Amino acid sequence: MLELPVISSESEKPKRTKKPDWLRVKLPIGEDYKRVRKLVDEYNLNTICQSGNCPNMGECWGAGTATFMILGNVCTRSCSFCAVKTGRPPEYDEDEPRRVAEAIRLMEVKHAVITSVNRDELKDRGAEIWYQTVVQVKEESPNTTIETLIPDVRANWTALDRMIEGGQEVISHNMETVRDLYRKVRPQAKYDRSLEQIQRTKDADKRTKSGFMVGLGEAKEQVLEVMQDLHNHGCDVVTIGQYLQPTRMHLMVEEFVTPETFAYYKEEGLKMGIDYVESGPLVRSSYHAERHL
Repeated sequence: MLELPVISSESEKPKRTKKPDWLRVKLPIGEDYKRVRKLVDEYNLNTICQSGNCPNMGECWGAGTATFMILGNVCTRSCSFCAVKTGRPPEYDEDEPRRVAEAIRLMEVKHAVITSVNRDELKDRGAEIWYQTVVQVKEESPNTTIETLIPDVRANWTALDRMIEGGQEVISHNMETVRDLYRKVRPQAKYDRSLEQIQRTKDADKRTKSGFMVGLGEAKEQVLEVMQDLHNHGCDVVTIGQYLQPTRMHLMVEEFVTPETFAYYKEEGLKMGIDYVESGPLVRSSYHAERHL
């Protein structure tokens, strides 16, 4: 179990390191941003942009895109890097697929990204809601391409099959970090199980994608190892971004990786044979997700 620091006074709280200039982003502004926010609120939708404190929310919402998060906003996992709430989720909303599909149609989204919290307490891991969401988005917006960022199904391969058969163009599952940091960063996940999930998705003839963070104390050799593992397990697209500490209760940033190092990772990944690598300080799983299509 992750041991958090004992906090007895304001002065003793661990201080977060000042961000370098290359991590500064503009505040959300503009009419397009306001329109997307209004639709998200009106249809009572969850987005990982908000729940995950994404630094690119202003840019993406200003361009009329958002990453929708289905199956609620409470996760059954307690990953030490993630800003999404953890606990016992409430009952899921069976009408959610319709509302997501209608919002995507109204936003005229060309490439939709959909993700979800982990729902380990559900027998099917939420697979049926996943399937219905993709199908209904396709019915409402037949010209919209879809990328689904699915959670770890804990080797429930029947659930995985249902999640990926709705007709989406890209299926993503994030590794999040290197092998040696899994117990610290993803205590309820398994490195090799996630690789198997990606391989099974590829074996189903799907375009596959995964992402991970750097700045958690990993070595360059470990980053190259996870990229090689992804390539060996059929991953077509890889995203690499800087970890940013969402609150003082989460893991601290060990290093702010330079843009030059991100460029090096991209070059090495392409040399390995990965089809597409998006690597940069502000890169997130769904950032510029349409480019590799």
